[in-house]
Amino acid sequence: MNEMDQIMNEHSRYLVRIAYLYVKNWSTAEDVVQEVFVTYFQKSDQFRNEASIKTYLTKMTANRAKDYLRSWKHKKDVVFETIFVSSKSSEQQLLEQEQLASLEKHLFQLPLKYREPLLLYYYDEQSIADIAEFLGLNENTVKTRLRRAKLQLKEFFAEEEAETYERF
Repeated sequence: MNEMDQIMNEHSRYLVRIAYLYVKNWSTAEDVVQEVFVTYFQKSDQFRNEASIKTYLTKMTANRAKDYLRSWKHKKDVVFETIFVSSKSSEQQLLEQEQLASLEKHLFQLPLKYREPLLLYYYDEQSIADIAEFLGLNENTVKTRLRRAKLQLKEFFAEEEAETYERF
């Protein structure tokens, strides 16, 4: 097994999950990671070993995913999905979709500096130390951002619940 295969086998699954946190679509996340690997192997001589290869590829993946979110293709896809996605008839599925949409809405209302550590900690199950290294922050800063993110999410849900009860 050559170096390229080894790096891809070791990191691809993890990087796809990271990309998914940003783009919220598995096939797009896979495309983002594929682009990251192509770029890395084209420019691997520029890697200076200042961080681990995992950290370097993760940072590339996050940046590429952010680039995708700013792209015209993403904006076009969002409009297409909004217009043509069919709704499901089951009440339970509808309720689950509403809960997921509410969580997603509130999650994406958070500033990126709070959202990133929250997603890395709870979704990707990374340690505080790993998140601090990845984001280039102090561990206490990561803990503070996690706490503030959770508090903001609680406030968002409390406001939403209060609005719901006011309607009735």
